[in-house]
Amino acid sequence: MKAIVWTAYGGPEVLQLREVDKPVPGDREILIKIYATTVTAGDWETRRLALPTWIRLPMRFYVGLTKPKRMTILGQELAGEIEAVGRGVTRFKPGDQVFAATGFGLGGYAEYICLPEVPEDGVVATKPASMSFEEAAAVPFGGLEALYFLKKANIQPGEKILINGAGGTIGSFAVQLAKHFGAEVTAVDSARKFDMLRAIGADHLIDYTKEDFSENGEAYDVIMDVIGKSSFSASMKSLTPDGRYLLVNPRVSHMIRGRWSSMTSSKRVISGAASRTVKDLNYLKELIEAGKLKVAIDRCYPLEQTAEAHRYAESGHKKGNLVITVAEGAGAPNGPTPDCGSAEQSAEL
Repeated sequence: MKAIVWTAYGGPEVLQLREVDKPVPGDREILIKIYATTVTAGDWETRRLALPTWIRLPMRFYVGLTKPKRMTILGQELAGEIEAVGRGVTRFKPGDQVFAATGFGLGGYAEYICLPEVPEDGVVATKPASMSFEEAAAVPFGGLEALYFLKKANIQPGEKILINGAGGTIGSFAVQLAKHFGAEVTAVDSARKFDMLRAIGADHLIDYTKEDFSENGEAYDVIMDVIGKSSFSASMKSLTPDGRYLLVNPRVSHMIRGRWSSMTSSKRVISGAASRTVKDLNYLKELIEAGKLKVAIDRCYPLEQTAEAHRYAESGHKKGNLVITVAEGAGAPNGPTPDCGSAEQSAEL
């Protein structure tokens, strides 16, 4: 089968299209023919090992000291069709259309993948019928990350939430989920993403290149920092007395200060790795099918142009999600195209 192989730590050029062995499902595994996958910030940061020290060093020891050996195919989420199942599988059958977060094993940049039926650190669920494979592939990672942290914050109707880094994979879902929970949402990102952010429901917009949100005098019940670049002390001062500060990609110093602040004040700092469950993925599916959650897709690339997709994602210009079409004829055969979702989806966004 074809796959994009991660050959070294470095720039997009280390991703190479190669032929590799097609996987065979074990007794409790499903074999998925992948139709679409995505490029997230986590993918290109992993490729370069541009990660916080507390993650980077263990990652290098696990994956390979000098080059990737244990995991050689990136890709954290996907949508496709089940081609075969192991003897012990009871939840799925061949022909089922699914979407999934692959978990720490990655593996989405390929024509096929085997995933466990019973969730380990990855989760699989039946794809929303109203979505294309390209749209569905962009849901599991960002949707589950956003949902995990917002549930931890226990957002109440009428509360004010500020989302720093609102225009990306996680942030675009966080905006919509926060609105669903009844919050008033302020989205912080670059002005080039404002049209998309308005379309998905943001109430207020702040261009971080022109304004520091911590200096506008507003107090927020929740501040969610998706990209890990907000000032800890300034953000804490911008919270209401019982506010919650959500650190999706925290620095070690922020984690230490957050624990102390949570112990010594009424404000809570929430960080750590998000847990992913089939229940939560099915919850996202229900919101999608009810028309309450949509996918913002910036561009689609064919599998062989995954390196170019990484280059674009790394530029910081990505609005919402970048999709990689894997199956022949499923996406953009002649290069990147804007929004490869359904006509109805594009019109609503």
